[in-house]
Amino acid sequence: MSTKGVSEAAAADGEADAAETPAAPAAGGVPAPFVPGRWGLLLALLGGVLLFASFEPVDLWPLAFVGPALLIVALKGRRPAVAFRYGFVFGLALFAPLVLWLANLGWLPWVALTLAESALFGLLTMPVPALLRRKAWPVWIAAWWIAVEAIRGREPLGGFPWGRLAFSQADSPALGWATVAGAPGLSLVVVLVPVALAWLVLTARKSPLPAVAALVGSLAVVGAGPLLLPDATGGGPTTTVAAVQGNVPRARNLEEQTRVRNVTENHVKATLQLAADIKAGKVPKPELVMWPENATDSDPREDPYLGALVRQAVDAVGVPVLVGAILDGGPDGRPYNAGLMWRPSTDPQPGPGEWYAKRHLVPFGEYIPMRDVLGGLGDLQLIPRDFEPGQDDPVLFRTGPIVLADTICYEVGYDGNVRSTVTPGANLMVIQTNNATYERGVSFGQSEQQLDMARIRAVEHNRATVVVSTVGISAVVAPDGAIMSRTGLWEPGVLVETVPLRAGTTLADRVGYWPELAVCLIALYGVLACVDWQRTAARLRRRKAS
Repeated sequence: MSTKGVSEAAAADGEADAAETPAAPAAGGVPAPFVPGRWGLLLALLGGVLLFASFEPVDLWPLAFVGPALLIVALKGRRPAVAFRYGFVFGLALFAPLVLWLANLGWLPWVALTLAESALFGLLTMPVPALLRRKAWPVWIAAWWIAVEAIRGREPLGGFPWGRLAFSQADSPALGWATVAGAPGLSLVVVLVPVALAWLVLTARKSPLPAVAALVGSLAVVGAGPLLLPDATGGGPTTTVAAVQGNVPRARNLEEQTRVRNVTENHVKATLQLAADIKAGKVPKPELVMWPENATDSDPREDPYLGALVRQAVDAVGVPVLVGAILDGGPDGRPYNAGLMWRPSTDPQPGPGEWYAKRHLVPFGEYIPMRDVLGGLGDLQLIPRDFEPGQDDPVLFRTGPIVLADTICYEVGYDGNVRSTVTPGANLMVIQTNNATYERGVSFGQSEQQLDMARIRAVEHNRATVVVSTVGISAVVAPDGAIMSRTGLWEPGVLVETVPLRAGTTLADRVGYWPELAVCLIALYGVLACVDWQRTAARLRRRKAS
């Protein structure tokens, strides 16, 4: 939105507020806006910008305590229509820069996603002014924020969890709360601070002491997070694993995309070098080697050349390799995006074995919604076919002492996806990813954002987590969220680390989605309680009579 556009919108909002709000509202009426209309929209815009800056690539996590507070203050005393505009502008300021990496796929997906998420946020913001008029409104507003994140993470098109407060806190003291109630619980702990800050601003001239106490208490809760972090070492069994980042050509065009075998060749080359380093005693021999998502862009079980390449690498290193592969066999010829365990020739069960197929596919990345209309637009034509999602039952990969849970790329943002792979008994997690699509032009932080999500999942489930990418960032993450080692972007690399193997479940694993559901029900009750049901019924009767 241009400066002129913001100014005109702010002026329009000022006129709307003047028209909608009496100078001296009657008891029980709508109070005057706390912030004049000409500044309210700008405050919402600033709030969205500050919340964006709490995420990578800016990564100023304390700003997550400020951005939502500005929006809450701006919404005080507004009508629902104005609240929608403020929420929409807040969403634009947050999502446009947050997902700018999507423009590497094409400007249309970036614009479409930004507008869709902003419009959804605007709609969900409409009840906030009414909630702010209720007693104990900080409780309702905190619950409302978690409900908004829950809805956005599920709808439309399966939801889009980027922008959750939790995912800005990988370096925050609050991180430890993820082990108690997962990402929703971490978001709740974080949102208590901006709600208390807004409460203090709104009551500073009257009775600020309760708000001050709430602000101090919420900051104390954040500060208690390190006490909850899992022990990074803690004794117990360990194993050595390796992550291979083979790198791919950076150009994005049809000619380059037809050279799919180069991707596999690069990962084979890196794995052969790893085998040589093991033989020379430079690095310890791992129990398992992991390749990233799409390390083979066609089915190595069916392609003799690719199959021979993979077999060569696996036999050279002498241990099983988890291969990110495109596998045939889906309905109507649709392929699967999968992790395939390939064992060396010396294994009792050599060659390709069990596989896990990605269950939560990426809209505009792995399938094109309304393909007949949108499939030929811009860079979307570089996605010639839709993938088939995997089944709901997760697959655990077992080799030696390792019981491995696989999550593929986009799935890391979805609580249920990750939890369902860990709770059946995994003692190690891997996130296979191919970030090349979203990093080809200018890097706008997609890899860093995904790595932060992986760090939060490591804490949430008390598991060492390996992130392995085609082009970076690959990393090995300890159960406390600390990065043990990592690669850069657009470079080949191999990480070899000894990691703990953790059994058991965290409190977050055991309670699952129930805390999130409980908070959402609180938010729903608060919204429904704002409705004047008698007046609504009378209005409906009048319409029916007319």
